[in-house]
Amino acid sequence: MKNKMKSKKAATKRFKMTASGQLKRKQCGRNHQAWARSKKQRRHLSKPAYVSKQDQGRMAQLFQG
Repeated sequence: MKNKMKSKKAATKRFKMTASGQLKRKQCGRNHQAWARSKKQRRHLSKPAYVSKQDQGRMAQLFQG
């Protein structure tokens, strides 16, 4: 009997795959001591970021399921 590959749940909660195959992630620095950053910084941190090309292969192993 074959076992079904499962994706890592921690990764599925934190990353989303785009139509072009990139991994979209949230930026850090929005929760703790956000008052210390300017409004412009907080606004730019609210936009999504993408996983770098060098890390794409390593991250793809987490989504094998």
